[in-house]
Amino acid sequence: MKITAISTTVVNARMRNWVFVKVETDEGLVGWGEASLEWKTRAVVGCVADLAPLVVGQDPRRIEHLYGVMYRHSFFRMGVVGMSALSGIEQACWDIFGKSLGVPVYALLGGAVRDSIRMYDHLGGGEMGALYLEDQPERMAERALASVAAGYDAIKALVVPVSEPLVGTAPIRHAAACLAAIRDAVGDGVDIMVDLHGRTTPAAAVQYGQALAPYRLFFFEEPCPPENAKATAEVARALPGVPIATGERLVTRFAFRELLELGACAVIQPDLCHCGGLWEARKIAAMAEVSYVSVAPHNPLGPIATAAAVQFGFATPNFLIQEAIRSDVPWRDEVVTTPVRVVDGRVSLPVAPGLGIEVDEVAAARHPFAQESLMQPYHRDGAVADW
Repeated sequence: MKITAISTTVVNARMRNWVFVKVETDEGLVGWGEASLEWKTRAVVGCVADLAPLVVGQDPRRIEHLYGVMYRHSFFRMGVVGMSALSGIEQACWDIFGKSLGVPVYALLGGAVRDSIRMYDHLGGGEMGALYLEDQPERMAERALASVAAGYDAIKALVVPVSEPLVGTAPIRHAAACLAAIRDAVGDGVDIMVDLHGRTTPAAAVQYGQALAPYRLFFFEEPCPPENAKATAEVARALPGVPIATGERLVTRFAFRELLELGACAVIQPDLCHCGGLWEARKIAAMAEVSYVSVAPHNPLGPIATAAAVQFGFATPNFLIQEAIRSDVPWRDEVVTTPVRVVDGRVSLPVAPGLGIEVDEVAAARHPFAQESLMQPYHRDGAVADW
């Protein structure tokens, strides 16, 4: 079997554009992967085109080999744009491999180690305003109750606002009020995660973490920007009893090494659409396993990304819980023929071959590329802030 063509289909989803990667073969099998990357859509599409000549004509089932070709024959090591393009191609090759044998991808990764995957919801199901812009305790509580009514027993919220390097009493109390409202609404039977989105310095993250700790967080996500693993470790040391999660913006296993060596987190969050794909994520997970660190893959992306993450979760022993967006745009499930189904906050063991998902290219074409909604926050003095 040989790869004959690699192409992309871009589907606009308002907050981001989904980049679906299609790999075709001379035996008629087609594989799909996802390489979505916020505000880098055109660059990723171009990088997929740059990588394609390296692997066209080769056997798509030689995944480790193809990864090496794309990663090493590019000479300059790739950042998140290049690794997202590589990840989309890699996922599509797994899809083809599974289809060629008539088995789900998790069967090729060692087989299922669990019977279901626990999913968590975002406030508002991932709709942009509810996810990133909501800041009223009462509305957050209402949205949390809606997630519980939809069957979820784990939710994530951004209760911490865009923050100054050090913060005063008011924003800390407001963040605590938001989390208190959510906890009071859903009770102790629902796990709550707080995402700081890398908005804070280590010192500010500790300030917030101390205020939020009494509400028993499931994990405290990306407490500071990802460039400095020692900074994240500093937060972890200062917040005993608060599990730190991070890693969504890191690519390749090499970037995760220092985090794990420093004991900087309890949960790692590789994104299978950025880190290098399914096989690289398995290597990252294996590194984490020897440190007793759990894996909760990052995934605010499209339906193929969710399908790939679910396959990964079923085959990964130290998998913890899976993120997914469910209601960012009405056409989320229209552009694929077999979307992942979540029932009572769980996904059952897939039986379809490959990733178990196909793209409806006609439906996808109805939502072509459009400029994503921009997030450009500033501090009170006009200085650029992290969003």
